[in-house]
Amino acid sequence: MTDIIWQVEEADDWLRYGNPWEKARPEYMRPVHFYGRVEHNPDGVKWVDTQVILALPYDTPVPGYRNNIVNTMRLWSAKAPCEFHLKDFNVGGYIQAVLDKNLAENISRVLYPNDNFFEGKELRLKQEYFVVAATLQDIIRRFKASKFGSTEVVRMDLTTLPDKVRQLGSSLFHVNTLDCREHSTQFVSYLVVNGVAQIHSDIIKDTVFKDFYDVDPQKFQNKTNGITPRRWLVMCNPGLLIHILVQRIGEDYIRDLSQLKSLLKFVDDDALIRDIAKVKQENKMKFAVLLEEQCNVKINPNSMFDVQVKRIHEYKRQLLNCLHIITLYNRIKKEPNKAWTPRTIMIGGKAAPGYHTAKMIIKLITAIGEVVNNDSVVGDRLKVIFLENYRVTLAEKVIPAADLSEQISTAGTEASGTGNMKFMLNGALTIGTMDGANVEMAEEAGEENLFIFGMRVKDVEALDKKGYDAMEYYNRIPELKQVIDQISGGFFSPGEPDQFKDIVKMLMRHDRFKVFADYEDYIKCQEKVSALYKNTKEWTKMVIHNIAGCGKFSSDRTIAQYAREIWGMEPSLEKIAAPDDPR
Repeated sequence: MTDIIWQVEEADDWLRYGNPWEKARPEYMRPVHFYGRVEHNPDGVKWVDTQVILALPYDTPVPGYRNNIVNTMRLWSAKAPCEFHLKDFNVGGYIQAVLDKNLAENISRVLYPNDNFFEGKELRLKQEYFVVAATLQDIIRRFKASKFGSTEVVRMDLTTLPDKVRQLGSSLFHVNTLDCREHSTQFVSYLVVNGVAQIHSDIIKDTVFKDFYDVDPQKFQNKTNGITPRRWLVMCNPGLLIHILVQRIGEDYIRDLSQLKSLLKFVDDDALIRDIAKVKQENKMKFAVLLEEQCNVKINPNSMFDVQVKRIHEYKRQLLNCLHIITLYNRIKKEPNKAWTPRTIMIGGKAAPGYHTAKMIIKLITAIGEVVNNDSVVGDRLKVIFLENYRVTLAEKVIPAADLSEQISTAGTEASGTGNMKFMLNGALTIGTMDGANVEMAEEAGEENLFIFGMRVKDVEALDKKGYDAMEYYNRIPELKQVIDQISGGFFSPGEPDQFKDIVKMLMRHDRFKVFADYEDYIKCQEKVSALYKNTKEWTKMVIHNIAGCGKFSSDRTIAQYAREIWGMEPSLEKIAAPDDPR
């Protein structure tokens, strides 16, 4: 949640009343060892005097879509071997009596603990080791008799090990065996190395692992991420499903999203254009009511819903969005009688607990909103909303209501993204850089049906070589200078003029993500967005092209590619009857 303009973390005790879908499996509990020492003897090496934590598995069923197949997701909970020490309790050591229980359960108590201090770093490392150790023991237990190595594939989704290790800090443990061979060890031990968008895979091949790619190119693959259409269309946008898609192309696209391509034959159909615009407006009305009921925020449902929802991070460039908001605000103030396209700009997401800059970005967003939303000259032509506690439940409401999707990371920094795909499937147009999956979205829908701006990867690389000088942009672009001066001068924080000095200092002196370099092109692109939004027919035709181009971005396709091309599996053609099915 945000308290006025600060993010404040609160515990979400989602298991307080239990989870009816999960089942504890104590019979498969595994011990996980920490600390201790290594003892050398004639029989070999032994790990002794360890702290033992028990890993208790919980199984959750994951059903397929109308195929009578259910997989199992196994999660682990940390438990102490002895949860209560009566001896300590009897002598008044009430805290010591339950200390082991609390220390053990801390491992699975909080996701992403603050790692700005030693204890947090240690806990993060213990969490990762706990999950890996428990899972590997479970795999070996089940398959060591006959099938180990032929039935199990271990998939790792992470950045490179050296990055993770170095983030922990040398004070935590001595990294004396990890040197320039670290990447080599990882590469050789992997069956396949894959990126999750074509641009991501290209960067891996061209830079990170270039030498290895030259030696063994077959080891590198691309598997572009995808989203499930059942969750992100059927469930969250029934109006689009029932009134538009089913009536025109049937229901088979729910299993085969590529069939959305057939929607293109209706692209000039006035009835389809009218229906899509109608469903979008209904979704916007519902979301406006939701915001007013739950957040006491009133917005204009006839304005453009301009949405950027994702974790708050410098590379996601919520700051670039802020610069546009202030620029637009200044323009409206300067020419209040101009026919401006009304906008409601919504930004949502959470900052990591220890990420100070991200928390300051949230504070800046809400401070800008406080000024803009209370300016009578601006009125309903511009509103700025920070969506508190952004989560899947809220995403299912705001994504179907969005007109414009902001995907504005610096080119070369976003591995893929999936939020961009969710917006695309639900009829929002994308303004974005050629980064992550945006590149392939432009290929599938046609680049002319997205609002693409900014540097490409090679432009960023060239700017790095030349040297990025933020002052050059600041001095050359008057509107940018005005915006930065307003932030640094306390216009949005009159009670504390220096409140955002750290953000300004970062932007001016050590901005790794080059916000100023894309500012001018971003503003021009936003002008095109505003102009086109007034033409409902042309805007909606672009929406149709985007929905029709979503076929590639189904998680069904992604998982099928992993299965065939990495795991060596083919789909079963056997039809499994339901228990009450006479077949």
